[in-house]
Amino acid sequence: MKKQFISTLVISALVFSTQVSAEQVVDTERSNNEELIGLTSGIVLGAVVGGPVGAIIGAFTGTLVGKSVGDDGELQTQQVMLDEKEQELIVLNQQNQSLVELSDQYEQAQQQLTSLKMAQEQKLTELALGLNVQFKTGSSTIEPHFQNQLNDIAYAMSLSPELTLDLTGYADRRGDGDYNQALSEQRVAEVKNYLIEQGVAEARLHNQAYGDSSPLMAEQSFENDFFDRRVTLKLQNQESALAAN
Repeated sequence: MKKQFISTLVISALVFSTQVSAEQVVDTERSNNEELIGLTSGIVLGAVVGGPVGAIIGAFTGTLVGKSVGDDGELQTQQVMLDEKEQELIVLNQQNQSLVELSDQYEQAQQQLTSLKMAQEQKLTELALGLNVQFKTGSSTIEPHFQNQLNDIAYAMSLSPELTLDLTGYADRRGDGDYNQALSEQRVAEVKNYLIEQGVAEARLHNQAYGDSSPLMAEQSFENDFFDRRVTLKLQNQESALAAN
């Protein structure tokens, strides 16, 4: 009876000590709390089964049990975090693949744009060298072949708003000088009106006429007269035109 009484006092003291320690250390880590819980449970269980010695053995056993429970909970938490990180990596990988595809598409678009600009510059260079619209004798009618060329000029100007166009009219040396002057002016007017109909602003067109005063060749002939019946078109950059003036 006396041994049982002593055992009861020891158990009570251990339990009381454990409770006081738990109250004083409120901000300790979760794993320590769980070990204390296991310790208390082990003491009580051990005391019931085997007296004071059982209480001591139960304390160690309970500590291990409590730590095991805490470790399981921590492992579960870590597993959840790992799963979340794996999902984040999957999403980031998908986004990275999308960025690579977009980068490839952008590079292809840049190459196509460069090719188009080179083609445009080549076309403008060809047109800037000068284009002649030829006319039949005594006529200011624009033939279909030259209408197609004027369409190309209008399109080039729509792509490059900084461009202007110089129009210069001529006539061959046959006939009266005043008539030839009026005819060259009429030819320029026909070309100018045609370009305006194609969408070119009138302010971008500069025209002048010289009649038969500026033949291409000194010698007059049937063939040379054909080349004199013309309107010459020359593309100009506005900045270059202002600098020249």
